[in-house]
Amino acid sequence: MNYSPLTKRIAGESVDAWALHSRAQEDFARGEDVIVLSVGDPDFATPRSICETAVAAIRGGDTHYASMYGRDALRDAIASDHAQRSGQSVTRDNVIVLAGGQNALFSAFQCTVQSGDEVIVLKPGYLTYEACIRIVGAEMVAVDLDADNGFRLNAEALKAAITPRTRAILYASPSNPTGLMLSRDDLNTIASLAIEHDLWVVADEVYCDLVFEGEHICIAGLPGMAERTITVNSLSKSHAMTGWRIGWTIGPVELTDHIYNLSLCMLYGLPGFSQEAALHALTDAKHEAARMRDIYLKRRDILVAAIGEIDLLDCLVPQAAMYLMVDVRKTGMPANEFATALYDATGVSTLDATAFGRAAEGYLRVSFTLSEDSLREACRRIKGFMQRFQNLSGESAA
Repeated sequence: MNYSPLTKRIAGESVDAWALHSRAQEDFARGEDVIVLSVGDPDFATPRSICETAVAAIRGGDTHYASMYGRDALRDAIASDHAQRSGQSVTRDNVIVLAGGQNALFSAFQCTVQSGDEVIVLKPGYLTYEACIRIVGAEMVAVDLDADNGFRLNAEALKAAITPRTRAILYASPSNPTGLMLSRDDLNTIASLAIEHDLWVVADEVYCDLVFEGEHICIAGLPGMAERTITVNSLSKSHAMTGWRIGWTIGPVELTDHIYNLSLCMLYGLPGFSQEAALHALTDAKHEAARMRDIYLKRRDILVAAIGEIDLLDCLVPQAAMYLMVDVRKTGMPANEFATALYDATGVSTLDATAFGRAAEGYLRVSFTLSEDSLREACRRIKGFMQRFQNLSGESAA
Protein backbone atom coordinates (compact mmCIF):
# COMPACT_ATOMS: atom_id res chain seq x y z
CA MET A 1 0.00 0.00 0.00
CA ASN A 2 1.07 3.60 -0.60
CA TYR A 3 1.36 6.22 2.12
CA SER A 4 1.26 9.98 2.08
CA PRO A 5 4.56 11.92 1.90
CA LEU A 6 3.51 13.25 5.29
CA THR A 7 4.68 9.98 6.85
CA LYS A 8 8.27 10.85 5.92
CA ARG A 9 7.99 14.42 7.16
CA ILE A 10 6.98 13.30 10.65
CA ALA A 11 9.64 10.57 10.99
CA GLY A 12 13.38 10.86 11.44
CA GLU A 13 16.19 10.89 13.95
CA SER A 14 14.19 12.62 16.66
CA VAL A 15 11.83 9.65 16.73
CA ASP A 16 14.74 7.16 16.72
CA ALA A 17 16.26 8.89 19.74
CA TRP A 18 13.77 7.17 22.03
CA ALA A 19 15.05 3.65 21.23
CA LEU A 20 17.15 3.32 24.40
CA HIS A 21 14.37 4.78 26.53
CA SER A 22 11.87 2.31 25.04
CA ARG A 23 14.26 -0.51 25.85
CA ALA A 24 14.57 0.72 29.44
CA GLN A 25 10.81 0.92 29.82
CA GLU A 26 10.41 -2.62 28.54
CA ASP A 27 13.09 -3.86 30.94
CA PHE A 28 11.45 -2.01 33.83
CA ALA A 29 8.08 -3.57 32.97
CA ARG A 30 9.70 -6.99 33.18
CA GLY A 31 10.89 -6.19 36.67
CA GLU A 32 14.56 -5.67 35.85
CA ASP A 33 16.70 -3.46 38.07
CA VAL A 34 16.75 -0.30 35.95
CA ILE A 35 16.54 3.41 36.77
CA VAL A 36 14.80 5.38 34.04
CA LEU A 37 16.16 8.93 33.77
CA SER A 38 15.38 9.31 30.07
CA VAL A 39 11.91 10.85 30.09
CA GLY A 40 10.35 14.02 31.48
CA ASP A 41 7.27 12.46 33.05
CA PRO A 42 6.94 13.61 36.68
CA ASP A 43 6.88 10.79 39.21
CA PHE A 44 4.36 12.67 41.33
CA ALA A 45 0.76 11.60 41.27
CA THR A 46 -1.57 14.32 40.11
CA PRO A 47 -2.59 16.12 43.34
CA ARG A 48 -5.55 14.45 44.98
CA SER A 49 -7.82 17.49 44.99
CA ILE A 50 -7.45 17.84 41.22
CA CYS A 51 -8.37 14.19 40.71
CA GLU A 52 -11.32 14.48 43.08
CA THR A 53 -12.61 17.49 41.14
CA ALA A 54 -12.64 15.43 37.95
CA VAL A 55 -14.30 12.47 39.68
CA ALA A 56 -17.02 14.70 41.11
CA ALA A 57 -17.64 16.18 37.66
CA ILE A 58 -17.97 12.71 36.11
CA ARG A 59 -20.36 11.59 38.82
CA GLY A 60 -22.32 14.75 38.24
CA GLY A 61 -22.83 13.83 34.60
CA ASP A 62 -20.17 16.07 33.07
CA THR A 63 -19.45 13.60 30.26
CA HIS A 64 -20.88 15.34 27.19
CA TYR A 65 -19.55 17.70 24.54
CA ALA A 66 -17.89 20.85 25.78
CA SER A 67 -17.03 24.11 24.03
CA MET A 68 -14.24 23.76 21.51
CA TYR A 69 -12.67 26.99 22.73
CA GLY A 70 -12.62 25.57 26.24
CA ARG A 71 -14.91 26.52 29.09
CA ASP A 72 -15.13 30.20 29.88
CA ALA A 73 -14.11 29.85 33.51
CA LEU A 74 -10.99 27.90 32.56
CA ARG A 75 -10.06 30.35 29.82
CA ASP A 76 -10.56 33.22 32.25
CA ALA A 77 -8.20 31.54 34.72
CA ILE A 78 -5.58 30.93 32.03
CA ALA A 79 -5.82 34.53 30.83
CA SER A 80 -5.55 35.89 34.36
CA ASP A 81 -2.51 33.75 35.16
CA HIS A 82 -0.77 34.74 31.91
CA ALA A 83 -1.54 38.44 32.36
CA GLN A 84 -0.08 38.41 35.85
CA ARG A 85 3.02 36.56 34.66
CA SER A 86 3.66 38.49 31.44
CA GLY A 87 2.10 41.93 31.81
CA GLN A 88 0.24 41.28 28.56
CA SER A 89 -3.41 42.34 28.56
CA VAL A 90 -5.42 39.28 27.52
CA THR A 91 -8.92 37.90 27.99
CA ARG A 92 -10.54 34.54 27.40
CA ASP A 93 -10.90 35.52 23.72
CA ASN A 94 -7.13 35.16 23.35
CA VAL A 95 -7.16 31.62 24.76
CA ILE A 96 -8.10 28.24 23.32
CA VAL A 97 -7.76 25.03 25.32
CA LEU A 98 -6.20 22.08 23.50
CA ALA A 99 -4.97 18.54 24.10
CA GLY A 100 -1.69 19.40 25.77
CA GLY A 101 1.21 21.60 24.82
CA GLN A 102 2.09 19.28 21.92
CA ASN A 103 -1.30 19.74 20.30
CA ALA A 104 -1.01 23.47 20.91
CA LEU A 105 2.31 23.59 19.02
CA PHE A 106 0.87 21.53 16.19
CA SER A 107 -2.17 23.79 15.92
CA ALA A 108 -0.12 26.97 16.03
CA PHE A 109 1.96 26.01 13.02
CA GLN A 110 -1.01 24.65 11.10
CA CYS A 111 -2.55 28.11 11.28
CA THR A 112 0.47 30.36 10.73
CA VAL A 113 2.90 28.84 8.21
CA GLN A 114 2.61 27.08 4.88
CA SER A 115 4.56 25.00 2.41
CA GLY A 116 7.80 26.69 1.41
CA ASP A 117 8.08 28.81 4.53
CA GLU A 118 10.96 28.63 6.99
CA VAL A 119 10.72 28.56 10.76
CA ILE A 120 13.78 29.38 12.84
CA VAL A 121 14.15 27.16 15.90
CA LEU A 122 16.65 27.79 18.69
CA LYS A 123 18.51 24.54 19.28
CA PRO A 124 18.83 22.40 21.27
CA GLY A 125 15.06 22.23 21.40
CA TYR A 126 12.33 19.69 21.94
CA LEU A 127 12.28 16.69 19.62
CA THR A 128 8.89 17.23 17.99
CA TYR A 129 9.41 20.84 16.91
CA GLU A 130 10.73 19.82 13.51
CA ALA A 131 7.83 17.48 12.76
CA CYS A 132 5.28 20.15 13.74
CA ILE A 133 6.91 22.46 11.18
CA ARG A 134 7.55 19.97 8.41
CA ILE A 135 4.05 18.52 8.58
CA VAL A 136 2.74 21.66 6.88
CA GLY A 137 5.50 21.57 4.27
CA ALA A 138 7.63 24.27 5.89
CA GLU A 139 11.30 23.83 6.75
CA MET A 140 13.01 24.14 10.11
CA VAL A 141 16.10 26.33 10.21
CA ALA A 142 18.16 25.55 13.30
CA VAL A 143 20.06 28.32 15.05
CA ASP A 144 22.45 26.65 17.45
CA LEU A 145 22.83 28.08 20.91
CA ASP A 146 26.45 28.30 21.98
CA ALA A 147 27.24 25.20 24.06
CA ASP A 148 30.65 26.50 25.12
CA ASN A 149 28.99 29.66 26.42
CA GLY A 150 26.31 27.94 28.46
CA PHE A 151 23.92 27.51 25.50
CA ARG A 152 23.43 31.26 25.13
CA LEU A 153 21.90 32.97 22.11
CA ASN A 154 24.20 34.26 19.39
CA ALA A 155 22.34 37.32 18.13
CA GLU A 156 24.37 37.53 14.92
CA ALA A 157 23.63 33.91 14.07
CA LEU A 158 19.92 34.54 14.56
CA LYS A 159 20.00 37.61 12.34
CA ALA A 160 21.91 35.73 9.64
CA ALA A 161 19.33 32.92 9.61
CA ILE A 162 16.46 35.19 8.55
CA THR A 163 15.59 35.04 4.85
CA PRO A 164 12.63 36.25 2.76
CA ARG A 165 11.03 32.84 3.43
CA THR A 166 11.20 33.13 7.22
CA ARG A 167 7.76 33.28 8.83
CA ALA A 168 8.34 32.46 12.50
CA ILE A 169 10.81 31.98 15.33
CA LEU A 170 10.25 29.17 17.85
CA TYR A 171 12.00 28.82 21.19
CA ALA A 172 11.42 27.31 24.63
CA SER A 173 12.23 29.20 27.81
CA PRO A 174 12.77 27.49 30.18
CA SER A 175 14.34 25.02 27.80
CA ASN A 176 13.93 21.32 27.37
CA PRO A 177 16.62 19.91 27.41
CA THR A 178 18.94 22.49 29.03
CA GLY A 179 16.75 23.90 31.80
CA LEU A 180 18.08 27.36 30.93
CA MET A 181 16.13 30.54 30.21
CA LEU A 182 16.61 33.25 27.63
CA SER A 183 17.69 36.56 29.12
CA ARG A 184 15.88 39.86 28.72
CA ASP A 185 18.52 40.92 26.20
CA ASP A 186 17.98 37.70 24.24
CA LEU A 187 14.23 38.25 24.13
CA ASN A 188 14.63 41.90 23.15
CA THR A 189 16.80 40.73 20.24
CA ILE A 190 14.17 38.22 19.13
CA ALA A 191 11.39 40.78 19.50
CA SER A 192 13.26 43.41 17.51
CA LEU A 193 13.91 41.00 14.65
CA ALA A 194 10.33 39.70 14.69
CA ILE A 195 8.94 43.22 14.42
CA GLU A 196 11.46 44.27 11.76
CA HIS A 197 10.74 41.24 9.55
CA ASP A 198 7.04 40.81 10.45
CA LEU A 199 7.48 37.35 11.96
CA TRP A 200 5.45 35.21 14.29
CA VAL A 201 7.09 34.14 17.54
CA VAL A 202 6.03 30.87 19.13
CA ALA A 203 7.07 30.82 22.79
CA ASP A 204 6.99 27.42 24.49
CA GLU A 205 6.63 28.19 28.21
CA VAL A 206 5.48 24.85 29.61
CA TYR A 207 8.19 24.89 32.32
CA CYS A 208 7.63 28.47 33.47
CA ASP A 209 6.21 27.37 36.85
CA LEU A 210 9.32 25.33 37.63
CA VAL A 211 11.91 28.11 37.84
CA PHE A 212 14.57 27.73 40.54
CA GLU A 213 16.51 30.94 40.03
CA GLY A 214 16.71 33.76 37.54
CA GLU A 215 13.98 35.78 35.87
CA HIS A 216 11.46 34.19 33.55
CA ILE A 217 10.29 36.72 30.97
CA CYS A 218 7.32 36.33 28.63
CA ILE A 219 8.12 37.80 25.23
CA ALA A 220 4.41 38.47 24.64
CA GLY A 221 4.59 41.25 27.23
CA LEU A 222 7.31 43.16 25.40
CA PRO A 223 6.30 46.21 23.31
CA GLY A 224 4.91 45.33 19.91
CA MET A 225 4.83 41.59 20.55
CA ALA A 226 1.26 40.84 21.65
CA GLU A 227 -0.07 40.77 18.09
CA ARG A 228 2.63 38.42 16.82
CA THR A 229 3.30 36.06 19.74
CA ILE A 230 1.75 32.65 20.31
CA THR A 231 2.38 31.48 23.86
CA VAL A 232 2.11 27.72 24.40
CA ASN A 233 1.63 26.33 27.88
CA SER A 234 0.11 23.39 29.72
CA LEU A 235 -0.46 21.75 33.09
CA SER A 236 1.56 18.65 32.23
CA LYS A 237 4.73 19.58 34.08
CA SER A 238 3.56 22.17 36.59
CA HIS A 239 0.90 19.93 38.14
CA ALA A 240 2.06 16.42 37.12
CA MET A 241 -0.82 16.12 34.66
CA THR A 242 0.96 14.73 31.60
CA GLY A 243 -1.76 12.18 30.96
CA TRP A 244 -4.63 14.66 31.27
CA ARG A 245 -3.68 16.38 28.00
CA ILE A 246 -4.56 19.93 28.99
CA GLY A 247 -2.71 22.70 27.19
CA TRP A 248 -3.47 25.95 25.41
CA THR A 249 -2.37 28.74 23.14
CA ILE A 250 -2.58 32.43 23.95
CA GLY A 251 -2.44 34.78 20.98
CA PRO A 252 -4.38 37.25 18.85
CA VAL A 253 -8.15 36.70 18.85
CA GLU A 254 -8.14 36.02 15.11
CA LEU A 255 -5.61 33.23 15.59
CA THR A 256 -7.72 31.73 18.37
CA ASP A 257 -10.68 31.63 15.99
CA HIS A 258 -8.60 29.90 13.32
CA ILE A 259 -7.42 27.27 15.80
CA TYR A 260 -11.05 26.80 16.82
CA ASN A 261 -11.87 25.88 13.22
CA LEU A 262 -8.96 23.43 13.18
CA SER A 263 -10.11 21.93 16.46
CA LEU A 264 -13.58 21.49 15.01
CA CYS A 265 -12.24 18.88 12.59
CA MET A 266 -9.54 17.46 14.85
CA LEU A 267 -10.58 17.35 18.52
CA TYR A 268 -14.17 18.53 18.76
CA GLY A 269 -13.43 19.79 22.24
CA LEU A 270 -11.95 18.31 25.39
CA PRO A 271 -13.78 16.43 28.16
CA GLY A 272 -15.61 18.74 30.51
CA PHE A 273 -14.43 16.87 33.60
CA SER A 274 -10.79 17.36 32.54
CA GLN A 275 -11.42 21.06 32.16
CA GLU A 276 -12.96 21.24 35.61
CA ALA A 277 -9.85 19.56 37.00
CA ALA A 278 -7.68 22.06 35.09
CA LEU A 279 -9.65 24.99 36.49
CA HIS A 280 -9.10 23.66 40.01
CA ALA A 281 -5.38 23.26 39.29
CA LEU A 282 -5.07 26.89 38.21
CA THR A 283 -7.04 28.26 41.16
CA ASP A 284 -7.45 26.30 44.40
CA ALA A 285 -4.48 24.00 43.68
CA LYS A 286 -2.20 26.62 42.18
CA HIS A 287 0.23 26.18 45.09
CA GLU A 288 0.99 22.60 44.01
CA ALA A 289 3.34 23.86 41.30
CA ALA A 290 5.53 25.61 43.89
CA ARG A 291 5.56 22.49 46.05
CA MET A 292 6.79 20.36 43.15
CA ARG A 293 9.30 23.01 42.13
CA ASP A 294 10.90 22.90 45.57
CA ILE A 295 11.23 19.12 45.36
CA TYR A 296 12.78 19.34 41.89
CA LEU A 297 15.27 21.88 43.21
CA LYS A 298 16.46 19.45 45.89
CA ARG A 299 16.79 16.72 43.29
CA ARG A 300 18.71 19.01 40.96
CA ASP A 301 21.19 19.83 43.68
CA ILE A 302 21.74 16.14 44.46
CA LEU A 303 22.59 15.43 40.82
CA VAL A 304 24.77 18.51 40.35
CA ALA A 305 26.79 17.71 43.45
CA ALA A 306 27.23 14.05 42.50
CA ILE A 307 28.19 14.68 38.87
CA GLY A 308 30.62 17.35 40.04
CA GLU A 309 32.56 14.65 41.91
CA ILE A 310 33.00 12.41 38.85
CA ASP A 311 36.09 12.84 36.72
CA LEU A 312 35.52 13.29 32.96
CA LEU A 313 31.90 14.40 33.44
CA ASP A 314 30.66 17.98 33.63
CA CYS A 315 27.19 19.43 33.86
CA LEU A 316 25.26 22.65 33.43
CA VAL A 317 23.30 23.85 36.43
CA PRO A 318 19.71 24.26 35.15
CA GLN A 319 17.76 27.35 36.15
CA ALA A 320 14.44 25.57 35.78
CA ALA A 321 12.54 22.45 34.62
CA MET A 322 13.53 18.85 35.44
CA TYR A 323 16.59 18.07 33.33
CA LEU A 324 20.35 18.10 33.73
CA MET A 325 22.70 18.30 30.75
CA VAL A 326 25.75 16.12 31.37
CA ASP A 327 28.79 16.73 29.18
CA VAL A 328 30.51 13.42 28.33
CA ARG A 329 32.93 14.74 25.69
CA LYS A 330 35.99 14.23 27.88
CA THR A 331 35.37 10.47 27.74
CA GLY A 332 36.07 10.49 24.01
CA MET A 333 32.86 8.56 23.36
CA PRO A 334 29.90 9.81 21.30
CA ALA A 335 26.95 10.48 23.59
CA ASN A 336 24.80 7.73 22.10
CA GLU A 337 27.54 5.13 22.62
CA PHE A 338 28.16 6.37 26.14
CA ALA A 339 24.44 6.22 26.99
CA THR A 340 24.18 2.65 25.68
CA ALA A 341 27.32 1.52 27.50
CA LEU A 342 26.12 3.13 30.71
CA TYR A 343 22.75 1.40 30.46
CA ASP A 344 24.26 -1.99 29.61
CA ALA A 345 26.57 -1.77 32.63
CA THR A 346 24.33 -0.12 35.23
CA GLY A 347 20.69 -0.13 34.15
CA VAL A 348 20.60 3.69 34.27
CA SER A 349 18.93 5.06 31.15
CA THR A 350 19.64 8.57 29.89
CA LEU A 351 18.90 10.32 26.62
CA ASP A 352 21.47 11.28 24.01
CA ALA A 353 20.86 15.03 23.84
CA THR A 354 22.11 15.20 20.25
CA ALA A 355 18.53 14.40 19.27
CA PHE A 356 17.57 17.89 20.46
CA GLY A 357 20.00 19.45 17.97
CA ARG A 358 23.65 19.31 16.97
CA ALA A 359 24.44 22.03 19.52
CA ALA A 360 23.92 19.38 22.21
CA GLU A 361 26.29 16.86 20.66
CA GLY A 362 28.36 15.25 23.39
CA TYR A 363 25.73 15.75 26.09
CA LEU A 364 23.25 13.49 27.82
CA ARG A 365 19.90 14.72 29.10
CA VAL A 366 19.24 13.30 32.55
CA SER A 367 15.76 13.72 34.02
CA PHE A 368 15.38 14.24 37.74
CA THR A 369 11.84 12.94 37.86
CA LEU A 370 12.50 10.17 40.37
CA SER A 371 12.87 10.17 44.15
CA GLU A 372 15.97 11.41 45.91
CA ASP A 373 16.88 7.85 46.89
CA SER A 374 16.60 6.69 43.26
CA LEU A 375 18.74 9.59 42.08
CA ARG A 376 21.41 8.87 44.68
CA GLU A 377 21.48 5.22 43.61
CA ALA A 378 21.71 6.26 39.95
CA CYS A 379 24.64 8.54 40.80
CA ARG A 380 26.34 5.72 42.72
CA ARG A 381 26.05 3.48 39.66
CA ILE A 382 27.28 6.18 37.28
CA LYS A 383 30.28 6.87 39.53
CA GLY A 384 31.13 3.16 39.60
CA PHE A 385 30.80 2.95 35.83
CA MET A 386 33.14 5.89 35.36
CA GLN A 387 35.71 4.41 37.72
CA ARG A 388 35.72 1.19 35.69
CA PHE A 389 35.83 3.24 32.48
CA GLN A 390 38.87 5.16 33.66
CA ASN A 391 40.61 1.98 34.79
CA LEU A 392 40.04 0.37 31.41
CA SER A 393 41.14 3.52 29.63
CA GLY A 394 44.31 3.60 31.69
CA GLU A 395 45.07 -0.05 30.93
CA SER A 396 44.49 0.56 27.20
CA ALA A 397 46.83 3.55 27.26
CA ALA A 398 49.48 1.49 29.01
